[in-house]
Amino acid sequence: MSVKQAAAGSFQRNRELSLLLLALIVGGGAITLVALGRDRNDLTLSLPIIATVVASYAGAHVAVRKLARAADHLLLPVVAVLNTLGLAAVYRLAPKRFGPAQVTWTVFGLALLVAVLVFLRDYKTLGRFKYLFGFAGVGLLLLPLSPLGREINGAQLWISLGPLSFQPGEAAKLCLVVFFAGYVAERKELLALASRRLAGMHLPDLKHFGPLLVMWGLSLAVMFYEKDLGSSMLFFSIFLVMIYMGTARVAYLFFGGALFAAGAFLGYRAFGHVQSRVQVWFDVFNPELIDGPSYQLAQSMFALSTGGLFGTGLGQGRPDLIPEAHTDFIFSVIGEELGLFGTSAVVVLFMLVIARGMRIALNARDDFGQLLAAGLTAILGLQTIIILGGITRLLPLTGITLPFVSYGGSSLLANFVLIALLIRVSHQNASEPDPAHTAEILIGGGPT
Repeated sequence: MSVKQAAAGSFQRNRELSLLLLALIVGGGAITLVALGRDRNDLTLSLPIIATVVASYAGAHVAVRKLARAADHLLLPVVAVLNTLGLAAVYRLAPKRFGPAQVTWTVFGLALLVAVLVFLRDYKTLGRFKYLFGFAGVGLLLLPLSPLGREINGAQLWISLGPLSFQPGEAAKLCLVVFFAGYVAERKELLALASRRLAGMHLPDLKHFGPLLVMWGLSLAVMFYEKDLGSSMLFFSIFLVMIYMGTARVAYLFFGGALFAAGAFLGYRAFGHVQSRVQVWFDVFNPELIDGPSYQLAQSMFALSTGGLFGTGLGQGRPDLIPEAHTDFIFSVIGEELGLFGTSAVVVLFMLVIARGMRIALNARDDFGQLLAAGLTAILGLQTIIILGGITRLLPLTGITLPFVSYGGSSLLANFVLIALLIRVSHQNASEPDPAHTAEILIGGGPT
């Protein structure tokens, strides 16, 4: 790294530190207000949580400063705001059960972020093992169908090992994105080659639609056997987005969208729980449903309505009336107690993370790096759209978590690894010399 790059990296990290301090002040203040709202005379539970979180993010910042000095300076602070707001909401719901557990998972997640930066010095190494990641991803995705699988709330997405339970699908999505990035980068010319024309669109050879059919079959397996429409939609959508970004062929989007619509229709006809979700989506306030299948979503809508513009105040609402509010409906908790302004701020924060991720993808100098960063960003974007669409009735409700905000160890760990990979791609492409500029110097065309 040159002296100029080192100075720029130091400036980036200083900006990250100042924004991170602001983020932790906001998050720590939210946790403190929640504690005061529950018991004005007792802060003994909140102070250790705040201290632990601050120390963990400080350690992560030091690691980024040492190991990825040229990385994007906004990722870690924005994630810190989202994560600490989620901690405040989870702590507000269950200060002695879910709150401390979520803090523990946050600490482990940040430690995993540091570990990825320590051991993965070149993200291109991942591309050499793309098929291994592909097999691992498929195996993890289908692992809940094994005898170790466990069904919770109608969906078989969990694995139980003694007292521990986790969702292997969270790790599977990272493995599959690495595989997709390597596969599409290696075959992008073949996949983009259009030899046919239909309805004004240039179409690739039919044989190149094979990977799309394989992913369609895998997504159907998730929907039919694991009974989870949300995960099925997420995995298939990620693949569609990545193959489109790699080839710029709209035909893949149309063909893939038609395949998924067909699969969703089959799922609707085959499974009662899918029909129930759709019925609740269309008529959530139906008196015949509101005390049964639509109770959870109806209470969420009431909570968002109660919040109004400014909210009831942290710790002052009644989000405990929403079943499983700490997982699927954490956004409704924020909406009730922080109002429209609070939920808008959360949406803007997610948009900022997605924008920075796409910027990292655009700045990458190799196909694999571009597709890897774009795919990782697509995970966050699509997951956020699916869950927020379900909570606000724009889409049928699914059980996908809101990244960094909802309660859940598997989700937090996977998302911190995702951010670590984006940081590594960002740093590596900012610190490595531009090949075109280097070539100019070598042939005497550039400055000496």
